[in-house]
Amino acid sequence: MKAPLSWLKDYVDIDCTPEELKDKLFSCGFEVEEMVYVAKHINKIVTCKIIEIEKHPNADKLSVTKVDAGKYGELQIITAATNIFVGAVVPVALDGSTLANGERIYNGKLRGLPSYGMFCSGEELGITDDWYKGASVNGILILDETYPLGVEVKELLELEDVMFDINVTANRPDCQSIFGLAREVAAVLKKPIKMPDTTFSCDQNVSTTKTVKVIDEATDLCPRYISHYVSDIKIEESPLWLKRRLASMGLRSISNIVDITNFVLLELGQPMHAFDLSDINGNTIIIRRAADGEKITTLDEKEFTLNNNNLVICDAERPVAIAGVMGGLNSEIKPTTKNILFESAKFARDNIRKTSRTIGQRTDASSRYEKGVDVYTAEFGMKRALNLIQKLNCGKIACDNYDICAEKLEEKVIKTTISKINGVLGIDVPVQDIKSILESLSFKVNVSGDDIEVTVPLFREDMESYPDIAEEIIREYGYDYITPTLLKTSAITNGGRTKEQSDIENLKNLLVGYGFNEIISYSFVSEKEYDIFGLDKENEDHKFIKILNPLGEDLAVMRTSLLPSITRTVAYNLNRKNPEGRLFELAKVYTADKTPLEKLPVEKSVLSIATFGENEDFFTIKGVVEGILDNFCNGLDVEYTPCTLTAMHPTRSAFVKIGGEVVGYFGQLNPVVLDKIDVEKPVYAGEIFYDKLKDFFNSKIVFKQISKYPQIERDLALIIDQNVACADIVKCIKESAGKHLDSVSLFDIYQGEQVGEGKKSMAFNLIFISNERTLEVEEIDKAIDKVLRNLKEKLSATLR
Repeated sequence: MKAPLSWLKDYVDIDCTPEELKDKLFSCGFEVEEMVYVAKHINKIVTCKIIEIEKHPNADKLSVTKVDAGKYGELQIITAATNIFVGAVVPVALDGSTLANGERIYNGKLRGLPSYGMFCSGEELGITDDWYKGASVNGILILDETYPLGVEVKELLELEDVMFDINVTANRPDCQSIFGLAREVAAVLKKPIKMPDTTFSCDQNVSTTKTVKVIDEATDLCPRYISHYVSDIKIEESPLWLKRRLASMGLRSISNIVDITNFVLLELGQPMHAFDLSDINGNTIIIRRAADGEKITTLDEKEFTLNNNNLVICDAERPVAIAGVMGGLNSEIKPTTKNILFESAKFARDNIRKTSRTIGQRTDASSRYEKGVDVYTAEFGMKRALNLIQKLNCGKIACDNYDICAEKLEEKVIKTTISKINGVLGIDVPVQDIKSILESLSFKVNVSGDDIEVTVPLFREDMESYPDIAEEIIREYGYDYITPTLLKTSAITNGGRTKEQSDIENLKNLLVGYGFNEIISYSFVSEKEYDIFGLDKENEDHKFIKILNPLGEDLAVMRTSLLPSITRTVAYNLNRKNPEGRLFELAKVYTADKTPLEKLPVEKSVLSIATFGENEDFFTIKGVVEGILDNFCNGLDVEYTPCTLTAMHPTRSAFVKIGGEVVGYFGQLNPVVLDKIDVEKPVYAGEIFYDKLKDFFNSKIVFKQISKYPQIERDLALIIDQNVACADIVKCIKESAGKHLDSVSLFDIYQGEQVGEGKKSMAFNLIFISNERTLEVEEIDKAIDKVLRNLKEKLSATLR
């Protein structure tokens, strides 16, 4: 919210510097984001009177002038201006002066003759006709002939000001105006506030209710609607003071009536509109919801097609305004306008916001309504507008009006205690200070012992209970008075992470140690990913949730798997010439019991990993998975079985099972899937279902005695059907080899003509050892015989 210091001074006697005021506003919760000194650059541009004009001897289009610059004496100035004349008082930039845009001016020569300054136009002073008549002329600015000579123009034209750009928080819509901010300035400076003049005289022969009819058919969207008739309108140019107020806020003057509505919007924060009554069919105003497909052309000559969710102001036949957004072109104020109907209303902020966004039309009025306009300001704004009608003598004001109000105009009363307020603040604020602070903010206060009754002004709709009262008090009393204390039920602790947080941190550190980089991706994915990665939408684990207002088609559903996200990240890297990498993400996936949602979705934590590059294969990613399990599931039996997921390679992927439960999968991604996302190189990825895996976390360190007796090794090369899994062979060996078997490891695989079609050779290393004695060769031979026998019976395996 921008606020000129000069305008704030209309309501408050400000006796501090702009910097001090900035600090004081910040101390009471209003941050000044920027403070601009208007006309700061303008320097040494003074009034001069032209006393002589001659043609330049060396240039047809130049003139040699002599000016009286007051205390600066007589100066010769060369100019090409054609609108100057002897006796004219004009602004002159002297040697070393600065224009509004920061450009410096120095003495120089033009066609052989010296020039000791430069005549200035309104543009070079940064002003238009709205600030000084004639400033928009394409030529030199001609000033009032009565102005003293040699005086700084910025002082005579009152260009100097300070513009505050104040950050008004969303809970304070009452401060979205100059007067609203002035109330806060008055409170923080402990000064009285000067109210805007809202008095006016009525013409008893002019009646609103006898001239027009107003009907509110949507009181839920328009809880208050005030309309007032003004006859015998004289459309004229606005006075200079009004033009300058609008110009200081970046608005151009249009006509006195339109300028009044814009002025009230800026001064009080109340959007207003004026209808040309001659264009209102049936002299009837109806506030209603638009019909689907209804059209209106607004003041900026844009046509909009409306729907039943939009609120419109209509006459007896058609819409004449989009409520809270913009008036219609069919009822605008024109030079011929003779009778007007003022509108001042409160509209539902959510409806105005939705309408503005739906039709793509954002205005100063809609911006105010979106933040919130209260029922009090609607009446306040109307009275101020009628006061300005009388002040500018541009119409006859009706003796009555329409005021349709569906809300109670009752001030809210908050009853609480001083001890409760001080309990919120943690300090004891003196009762007299509490009373004076609240009264300076327009609250009515009644204190009786520890009890306090606070009557809230109608424009403070943000006030609900005693914590709000406490906030108002402390921001004016001073946050510096607050001393750090513990809450009543609190205690000092050493802090630290929970076990779950520590487990997650340790897991991430482990992966970083394996050369992985953590990524963070959106929780939203495209619905197309389910088809690309073969995720079954009917499966309970992949019932996705659609977003009602997605950012785009690629972010339309909540993800039920991290695999698409991490694979897309790999593809992004490969397509940008990053040939290798290791990535992981530990994040949530979201599933629904049924859709549409009847309760919150189920959130599950999942770890996704991916590797790519020349040095990566199935066994590198398997080693990572085994490393995770060895570190967090120490001593548990882990089983690997063929993975049947569509997204994974049919023979180079595996499920991870603990106690028969699947806790994840990993392996090479299916080339068909990679081809769909334009990836040509192999990618190895997987998911560990963290919520399942953490149930098997075992942090106990189990001591295993190192045997002092020698170990015995045996190698077995087996010929077996190609579709038999290594895990099944290892399981059979462990079940058959007896208690002295220490470990089984695969060290070679061979497929070729020597082992026959549909067969493969797998070589295993078996280590036997005992902690009690030296094992005999004979008992090892018996164990091996049993292993071979069971392998043949169960898996049709033969010794190579």
